[in-house]
Amino acid sequence: MLKIDHIVKVFNAGTVNEKTALNGLTLHLDEGDFCTVIGGNGAGKSTMLNAVAGVFQVDQGSIVIDGIDVTKLPEHKRAKYIGRVFQDPMTGTAATMQIEENLALAKRRGKKRSLRSGITKAEREEYKELLKILDLGLEDRLTSKVGLLSGGQRQALTLLMASLVKPKLLLLDEHTAALDPKTAAKVLEATEKIVNRDHLTTLMITHNMKDAIAHGNRLIMMKDGQVILNISGEEKKKLTVEDLLEKFNTASGEEFSNDRMILG
Repeated sequence: MLKIDHIVKVFNAGTVNEKTALNGLTLHLDEGDFCTVIGGNGAGKSTMLNAVAGVFQVDQGSIVIDGIDVTKLPEHKRAKYIGRVFQDPMTGTAATMQIEENLALAKRRGKKRSLRSGITKAEREEYKELLKILDLGLEDRLTSKVGLLSGGQRQALTLLMASLVKPKLLLLDEHTAALDPKTAAKVLEATEKIVNRDHLTTLMITHNMKDAIAHGNRLIMMKDGQVILNISGEEKKKLTVEDLLEKFNTASGEEFSNDRMILG
């Protein structure tokens, strides 16, 4: 489903600020894989997601989504294959529009515009059922302006919008990092439900090792623009934070020092 092969990205090449953000990174995901991504600051996590989404062109290597080579495609042409949720809850929704209007926009993404009337009764019922999954009471607030929602409610809505047309690939870039622990847990629960229900191939960056272990069927750890740990199957199910730290120390030859990731 997703094949990232030997991608390299160097920022500010040839200057004193030259930075190799991705250094021959390779990662293959099968259809339906839910892969959590962890690593310290500067490991290349968000840069990898941006490379996949087409925010910039990579200097070397290839990126293939569902058999389609997107390496040279600009961001807007990759958008039809990708759903994405960012860290900032204010990104991804239109604050001045109603909840149902935001969902209608998401549902019609990539489709030809028509002169048909607004949201139908059937669509409204569909949106109510979808919103129930979030367990945030939004199904009874379809006409509320999105700008009036809390950060957690907006992030949950963004998640629903990003997955509404069942993208080939769902990219979650620390989408619970700005939320309080209780709300973050609800959004993660909703994430798990949606990903499993629709069998979505997913890459989820998280700063929390416990969440990385608890969710998904694959886990990768990045360092210096490369994947240094790739854990799946039964090994991941039995994994603990202590195991993960030990594996990191062995793979990298140094101790992991990001307390925020360890403690959550």
